[in-house]
Amino acid sequence: METILFLAHAEADGRLPRAALEALTAARALAVGSKGTLVAGVFGANTAPAAAQLSGAGVARALAVTLPELAEARYATDAAAAEALARSAAATLVVAPSTSRLARVLPGVAGRLGGRVDTHATGLSVLDGGPVVTRWFYRQRIEAQLSRAQRPWLVLVDAGCHAPFEASGEAPAFSAVLLSLGPAERRTRVVGLRAPRSDAQTIRPDARLLFVAGAGWTKKQADGQPHVERAGQIILSFLGASQASLGSSKSLVDQSGEGQAVLPFLSHLNQVGQTGSTPRHPKGLATCCHGEEPHVVGWRFIHERRAVNLDPGCGWARGKADVLYVADAFEVMEKVSALLAGRK
Repeated sequence: METILFLAHAEADGRLPRAALEALTAARALAVGSKGTLVAGVFGANTAPAAAQLSGAGVARALAVTLPELAEARYATDAAAAEALARSAAATLVVAPSTSRLARVLPGVAGRLGGRVDTHATGLSVLDGGPVVTRWFYRQRIEAQLSRAQRPWLVLVDAGCHAPFEASGEAPAFSAVLLSLGPAERRTRVVGLRAPRSDAQTIRPDARLLFVAGAGWTKKQADGQPHVERAGQIILSFLGASQASLGSSKSLVDQSGEGQAVLPFLSHLNQVGQTGSTPRHPKGLATCCHGEEPHVVGWRFIHERRAVNLDPGCGWARGKADVLYVADAFEVMEKVSALLAGRK
């Protein structure tokens, strides 16, 4: 019988991130399907508030490593905490959210435990009595199911694949797991944080809407001239009013290398599609995008797709968009931003 450890880190306020609650849903379903034992393990500088989020999760034990040194993400301390929790739980299977903090350390933890790790899992299930991990390959074109005999088996679950667990009932009591940090773990110090202003942040994984800008924004418009500066103002105004996440097609991101005018706030981190990311926002709005397969593959997990394009025969019109607005994206998005501003 499997002993399944749900592993997560606490945020600065001591609560679990949304991605962790989604991974908890997957871990609970796996524990029920495999008739295994579910154990919760949390580490951070403050873990007490996380207990309430585990209410009703059905965990047999709740373990916590609580140290001031775990307030910031550092490989040495995070790996030591994760290892201590896995050993204390005697876990044969570890399920963790694929946050930047855990994705960085879990492969190393697998090495310390003599186990194996799989990343980017989108589903966990039971087949022939054993756990099975579902994940995608080749830019989400091939879906595979993986099983392993090696234990412990550590699995990182991608965000957006499961509904977050909703707490109910009585919160479990954390049992403290002692962790002694040596000179090696204390060698790295966090001296400060640098983060962009909130209005400068364009990538928002938890946003309800993904807004994708295509190369048409920088091309010649109806008057025969490009209006890149105006395009940038329109896009940023909409992002500010809607708090949407910004994506881009490869052609627009790569224009800087071709000596063409570009939108200065776009980078390869915004790229969506075959050579970019595959986001999981509930809704998507493409503007001035061609909508062909290399780009649309990045929309595979978006539930509602809409597009704005002057060309009624563009790729979005051929069954790839739920709604296609044949209109000028400049005019449409200016009007939408004005309506949003009016609502505030």
